[in-house]
Amino acid sequence: MKNSLLIITLVLLAFSCKKVEGEGGTATIIGVVTTKNYNGAGELIATYPAADEDIFIIYGSNTEGYDDKTSSSYDGSFKFSYLTPGEYKVYIYSDCDTCVSGETAYLKSITISEKGEIVNAGEFINND
Repeated sequence: MKNSLLIITLVLLAFSCKKVEGEGGTATIIGVVTTKNYNGAGELIATYPAADEDIFIIYGSNTEGYDDKTSSSYDGSFKFSYLTPGEYKVYIYSDCDTCVSGETAYLKSITISEKGEIVNAGEFINND
C-alpha cells in the first residue's frame, strides 16, 4: 500500500509541474538569415543567403546571456529543435556602421503555444 501511494504521489507531482521554457520538448523554431551588402554610398549592391552565421536563443526571461546557439546552413536557414511551449528570444548580430561596437543585435520575440508546434521566426537581416 505504501508503494502504491508513493507511485501515485510521484505521478501527480510530475504532471502538476509546469515545464519552463527550454529544451526537452517537441517544438521547433525555424528561420532564415539574409545578408544585404551595401557600397560606400549606402546603396544596396547584393542580397544573398547568410551561410554559417551564428544565431542565438534565450529561454524565457533569462537575462544572463544566451542559452544556446546554432549556425545558419548554406541557404541561410536555421532551426532550434526540442523546445517546450513558452517565450523565447532569437537574435543575430549584424554589422552597424553607426554603432560604437561596430555591430548590433537584431532580436525577435517568439511564442511557442503548444507541443510539436513549428514556429517560423521569419527573416533576419545581416547588413554587410
